[in-house]
Amino acid sequence: MIRYKGLIDRYRNRLPVDDDTRIIELGEGNTPLIRLENIPEIKDYEIELYVKFEGMNPTGSFKDRGMTMAVTQAVSEGSRAIICASTGNTSASAAAYAARAGITAFVLIPEGKIALGKLAQAMMKGAVIIQIEGNFDDGMRLVKEVAKEAPVSIVNSINPYRLQGQKTAAFEIIDELGRAPDYHCLPVGNAGNITAYWIGYSEYANEATQSCTFCENKCRYECEKQTNVRPKMLGYQASGAAPFLRGEMVDNPETLATAIRIGHPQSWDLAWHASRESGGWFDEFSDEDILSVQKLLAEKEGIFCEPASAISLAGALRDIRSGKIEKQSCVTCTLTGHGLKDPDIAIQQSSAPVIKTDASLNNVKKAILDNIN
Repeated sequence: MIRYKGLIDRYRNRLPVDDDTRIIELGEGNTPLIRLENIPEIKDYEIELYVKFEGMNPTGSFKDRGMTMAVTQAVSEGSRAIICASTGNTSASAAAYAARAGITAFVLIPEGKIALGKLAQAMMKGAVIIQIEGNFDDGMRLVKEVAKEAPVSIVNSINPYRLQGQKTAAFEIIDELGRAPDYHCLPVGNAGNITAYWIGYSEYANEATQSCTFCENKCRYECEKQTNVRPKMLGYQASGAAPFLRGEMVDNPETLATAIRIGHPQSWDLAWHASRESGGWFDEFSDEDILSVQKLLAEKEGIFCEPASAISLAGALRDIRSGKIEKQSCVTCTLTGHGLKDPDIAIQQSSAPVIKTDASLNNVKKAILDNIN
């Protein structure tokens, strides 16, 4: 049996590493691509709908894909410390990979604007946490300024190695489906992920013009038909933090979906390019809509994602109903993080009953029979 050793090992020939590079990995990647079965739109519109559940990465978010590559590169350059600004997931991931590498992680987080599940991860993994009186965008500005004055490597998505790691999610989807989907839906905050997926899909499409990369020549004819097929990239933002919908940066973003509470995305130009080149679009959702779909996904499919993740499915469902996503399409949605990242929000909106009774067989049996479907 060959042990899985992370996404860099799996896609080494498509990543900027060589045989002598010390790989900093935690077994990230290889996350499940789950076909949804119980949401009405799937049957009504004959949609093949999948979610790429990135919450199954080691620290519970997609950030691990980029962090393994960014920290690997930092270590290869001799760095003894990394730094990031974060709304939570990046800090958790940076702390984990720094610990693995034996270096120090400095994380700047906004005061009162970070889910406790994420903060706990960074604290437990030994990061030096600097809480600022400001938002993510203030933190990002400071990180860039500090990196000019101190010997630290930035591991936010302005680091190109982050995008190199994150592009591998697109590789995994194509490897599993045997083709690219027709549409790919993502939450958009700092906009690095939509950029990275487009890089990944584009690289696989370019390779397909030269050889059958999808199935190792087992069905050459079918694969040649997929040459240069790339999905339309659909990006969704919270209404209170939607610079791509406003056409300009937002100075004071607000949303319960903390992972995308970003008003000055660092990958602004690259994300616009991915959207336009793919023929995709951006859209926005209220916090109420986001939480409603988070709950729907958990109750109908048993998949618990954090609020920001749910916006990708919210967008897919709205666009399926409106006809913007055509019938009989193959659609993939990225769920960027696990629901346990933000348990307080989940508990607040949960309608699951808590039945109190004494410890007797009759009363427990009655509670079961009264509530059985």
